[in-house]
Formats: sequence, structure tokens, C-alpha cells
Amino acid sequence: MKSRTSHLVVFAGLAWAGMAPHLHAQSASQPPITLAMPEPSTGPPPVITLNDALERARVLDAQLQAASTEAVIAHEDRVQARASLLPAFSQSTQYLGTQGDTPLATGRFVSNDGVNLWRQWAIARGELTSGTFLRTPVKRAQAAEAAADARLEVARRGLAVTVTERYYGLVSAEHRYAPAQQAAAQAQRFLDIAQRQQRLGQVAQADVIKADIAYQQQQQAYRDATVLMENARLALAVLLFPALNQNFTVVDDLSVPPALPPFPDVRMMAERGNPDLRAANETLRAARFEVSGAKQAFLPTLAVDLVYGIEANEFALHSVDVAQPELGVLPNLGYFVTVNLAVPIWDWGTLRSKVRQARARETQAQVELSQTQRLLVSNLYTFYNEALAARTNADNAQHIVDLATESLRLTNLRYEAGESSALEVVDAQNTLVQARDGYDGALTRYRVALARLQTVTGPF
Repeated sequence: MKSRTSHLVVFAGLAWAGMAPHLHAQSASQPPITLAMPEPSTGPPPVITLNDALERARVLDAQLQAASTEAVIAHEDRVQARASLLPAFSQSTQYLGTQGDTPLATGRFVSNDGVNLWRQWAIARGELTSGTFLRTPVKRAQAAEAAADARLEVARRGLAVTVTERYYGLVSAEHRYAPAQQAAAQAQRFLDIAQRQQRLGQVAQADVIKADIAYQQQQQAYRDATVLMENARLALAVLLFPALNQNFTVVDDLSVPPALPPFPDVRMMAERGNPDLRAANETLRAARFEVSGAKQAFLPTLAVDLVYGIEANEFALHSVDVAQPELGVLPNLGYFVTVNLAVPIWDWGTLRSKVRQARARETQAQVELSQTQRLLVSNLYTFYNEALAARTNADNAQHIVDLATESLRLTNLRYEAGESSALEVVDAQNTLVQARDGYDGALTRYRVALARLQTVTGPF
């Protein structure tokens, strides 16, 4: 049976007639592609779901670990700020040896009343400032801790987008690989059929050239699908394993995507649990407490030092005063209190400069909060519309797959009845492969769009 050809195909057949045998020989002898890959690990490959991938990535991701470290540091800052409001206790043991006068047993230094002087002190020290009563340092540290926790949640949701994109990118690449391999084998078979029919004089040279072009295109698509699948596997493996390992399998749940909630519910979730907005609010609150703390530095500070213990020429609870031995044995234990009131008078503008710095940070925090509020509303509508469009495109792509499947079935029936050519079957198969690739791509975009939307709303 001779297929219908256009004038352009006939012209191409005449132009390529001399090169066709060389192309056919090259096609038949072309070796399969061999990729450079890491050494495979021993043991059965683990089966990883999307939740497993998220848990593994949260442990290994450097950016998330950095945000977690900042949250831990902010928590310890709050602990230290709260402890700074309480008195500090310490212990001190000293021995002061002084060159003595002869024959007197007194020291040469005015501060020492003997050759041997022992000090055993228990010290309590505390400062009373306006921040002690208003708890300004603690409140500022609490706001900074809350902001760090919110930024940690932002990093966690951002990582979820990356993992989702790479996870379903691998699933989609695996979907493309098998049809591409089948299409390449089918194109090889139709090229062999066309070459055999040409030798029998049943088809024109142009049909053989077109079959060879289709074969080359399918081979290229197969190689591209192979590289795409291996690259997608490696990109996901970087997030999942401490040592690079591509010996794993993923669960294919791409065709059962979660539902998209109605917009009023999504807006309510965004208003209630957005970490970007919470981080901006807490940053502004911390900046305001910083301004208050800078202003409080102008107020007086009261410091109290209480010392209880021994300061005597003999390291004992009781001893005899060498200057007045007639007094007998006296106790060495005692205490003294130092109260210091410090009033700032002149510091060459240092405190005022710190106030201006704090106010500048407060202004910057206000601007960032306003921008975050605008971005939140914009991202809410943008991400929701992207998810809505992706879901619609996925439904449309499913319909295209159904049509392409039916078209291939009818073309096969016509080919069996002798009413269509083998090349029409190849075209129908290519159309179905492209439709399936488009459907997988639409489902992947929908999954990623949902993950991006959840950066604003949280999980749903």
C-alpha cells in the first residue's frame, strides 16, 4: 500500500535519496546512551513518600538548619535576658600575703592589717533600673524569639515547595521515560517496515526518509527522557540522603492530587497562620522595645553588692586580733553592703545616638511590616489563581489524553483495515505521548502550586 505524500515530502525524498542508505545504516548501528552515575549503594532501595521526603529534607537542609539555629539562639537570649533581672551570686576565696615589719606583725600596705590576710566571700550583686521593673529586655527578647520561630516556619514551608517540586518532577520524569522508550522502539519497527516495503517497491523513498526522521526524533526524545529522569533523581537525592544515593523509589500518587479549598477558607487560613506576617509583627515589636531600652539608659541605675564571709588574718571562724589580744577570741564572720547610685550626666552624645539607631530600626521594621502585608494579599490571590488554573489545565489535559487514546485506537483500526499508513500510526502515538507528558506536567504544576499556596496558608 502506498501512502499519500505532499509535494514537499516528494521534494525531500528526491533531495535525500542519495543519503538514505547511509542514514539507515547509522540508525541501525547507533548505540544506546550510557550515563555517568554515582556508585550504587548496597541493600534494598527504600520506598519514599512525599511526607518521608519532607522529614528527611528537614533534617539535612542547611538553610532550614540555619533558621533553626537562629531560633535556638533567640530562645537562649530570652533566657539570659530574664536571668539578668535577678541578683547574681558568686563565691570568692583570696589570700593576701604582705611583707611584714620587724618586730611588729603588721603589714606594709595600708589596706592590709597583717602579714597574712584571708578573704572568703559570698557575694550577691544586683542592679535596679527602669528595665528591671518594666521588663523591657525580657519583652524584647521574647519578641525576637517569636520572630525567629516565625522565620523558621517560613524556611520550613519554603523547603516543602522545593521538595514537592523535585519529588513530583521525578515522578513525572519516570512517567515520560517508559512511553519514550516504547515510542523509540515503535519508531524503529516502523522504520524497518518502511525499508522493507521500499525494497519491495510498495512505498516511496520519501516515506522511508520520513520514517527515519521520526525514528531519529524518537531516539532523541528517549535520550532526553533518560537524562531528565536521572537528573531529577539526583536533584531529589541531594535533599534526602547525607551521602549521595540514588538507590530509592518514590510513591507515584501524582494522579490523585488533593482538592483545592474554596477561597474564603484559604483567606481565613492566611489571616490566621501566616509566618511572614507574624515575623514582621514580632520584629516591629522587638524594635519598639529596643527604643524603650535606649531611652531608659538616661535614667539612674542603682547597684547593690552584698558580701558575707571572712576577711581576717587567720583563716578561721574565730581568732584573736593581734593588735588587741586582750579582747580575746572574736568572730571573723561578717558582712558589708555597697550601694551605688549612678546618674548619667555627659557621654558625648552616645546614649542619644543609640536612641536614634533604635528609632531607625523601628522605622525600617514598620516599612517591612507594611510591605509584608501587601505581599501577603498579593501572594494569596496569585498562588490561589495559579492553583486554580493548574487544576483546570490538569482536567483539560486529562480530556486531551482521552481524545488522543481514542484517536490512536481508531488509527490502529484503520491501519489494520488498510485505510491508513504506518506513519499515521506513528503520529497518533506521538500525539498520545505528548498528551500524557502534558497531563503529567499539568499535575506536577498543580502540586507545586498547592505547595506555594500553603506557604501563605499553612497545610490544608
